[in-house]
Amino acid sequence: MKLFYGICVALLALDFVVHRHTEHPWETLLGFYPLYGFVGCVVLVLLAKVMRKVVKRPEDYYDRLEGREGENRDD
Repeated sequence: MKLFYGICVALLALDFVVHRHTEHPWETLLGFYPLYGFVGCVVLVLLAKVMRKVVKRPEDYYDRLEGREGENRDD
C-alpha cells in the first residue's frame, strides 16, 4: 500500500510539472482527470444496476425456453 500511495503522490506532483494541451478551461483544474474518472466509474456502476433490472432473466429461463421444465437431464 505504501508503494501505491507513493505512486499517487508522484502522479499528483507531476500534475504541477507536466504541461497538458487542453481543449476546455475546466481541464486545467487540479485533479480534474482523477475526479472525471471517479465520476465516470460511479455512473457506470449506477447504470449497471438499472440495466440489471432490464436484462435479468429467471434462473430457469433456458430450461423453459427448450421445453425441458420438470425433465430429468443426464448432464
